[in-house]
Amino acid sequence: MKVTLDERAVLLGEYIVENNATVRSTAREFSISKSTVHKDVSERLKYLSPSLYAEVKTVLDINKAQRHIRGGLATKQKYLENPVHPSKLANKKK
Repeated sequence: MKVTLDERAVLLGEYIVENNATVRSTAREFSISKSTVHKDVSERLKYLSPSLYAEVKTVLDINKAQRHIRGGLATKQKYLENPVHPSKLANKKK
């Protein structure tokens, strides 16, 4: 069954609001690109369903405000799992 662009924009918006999802996680869930998700919920949805657009914008604004924290946590986890050897750090400082 094919879904129209308008229907897809509404589906994406509803998913983001119901799950407090990020653009990236929504793209992964629907197997589409982040650019497509962003365009659908920021441009198309504004004209299709202004009330849903407002809800989605609120969720995405919160995600945007928190992304630097999530990025820092991801980096911390990366180095906990695979620490850098001290000799490599010494070579970079020279």
